[in-house]
Amino acid sequence: MSKFRQLYELLLADGVAQKEQFYTPERPPRELIELVHTTDYVQAYCEGTLDAKAQRRIGLPWSPALVNRTCIAVGGTILTAKLALSYGLACNTAGGTHHAFPNYGSGFCIFNDLAIASRVLQKLGLVEKILIVDLDVHQGDGTALIFKDDDSVFTFSMHCEVNFPGTKQKSNLDVPLPEGMEDDAYLQTLATYLPDLLSDVNPDLVLYDAGVDPYVGDRLGKLALTDTGIFRREMQVLSTCVAAGYPVACVIGGGYADDLKALVWRHSLVHRAAREVYRQYGL
Repeated sequence: MSKFRQLYELLLADGVAQKEQFYTPERPPRELIELVHTTDYVQAYCEGTLDAKAQRRIGLPWSPALVNRTCIAVGGTILTAKLALSYGLACNTAGGTHHAFPNYGSGFCIFNDLAIASRVLQKLGLVEKILIVDLDVHQGDGTALIFKDDDSVFTFSMHCEVNFPGTKQKSNLDVPLPEGMEDDAYLQTLATYLPDLLSDVNPDLVLYDAGVDPYVGDRLGKLALTDTGIFRREMQVLSTCVAAGYPVACVIGGGYADDLKALVWRHSLVHRAAREVYRQYGL
């Protein structure tokens, strides 16, 4: 949990962002979370009455502080999406909880911030069509199921084939990758799909899950990207979208390492790339 604060502190210390560029999200009202999740599940989680099995499936010990953090992180993704529409590019310092399903949490994910932000922006009439680009090493199974019958949100997941979740859902486009894939093959694969996807879907907004768990040393990863490869990926995604005129909202997604400092650095790469792209394209 401490990686989120450390990421904020690193971005300030390295001059990646100035204090005035940070926005503080609010905890969204429960009815916005319930645009995606069932009332019973939201109530049980927020009030701490989930049964032990459901709690184990999430994998995080319940506490009032975690409820607050979870809800505010959702608010952060909603705010990031709104800011992306205003500025062309915005990044959350949290988010990417793509394993959360309408009526249960899974894989360290409680509420699906990507799905909730999509529904909120559509409800507000700010967007109609959304493209979710999920490059976390694990398939965005919760997001895929939530939008499986909804043509207004296109889900694209490029993930390790032999990794969690054991049972995959069907995204609009799934690209399962072989274990051990390295930088160049990964980036070439991404380049095969992303530009065509943007022109075919023509979204009003791109939501980008920039999970860093494809890193070669990630405890839960099974792919073999280097830090340089991850930075190249972020530059590739952001510049491809922005150059074509599509606003992008980024969330940091997954990353699991014993070396917390190195992990925080890795999560900062999408913010570093965003700064470069923002300057490059004069947003």
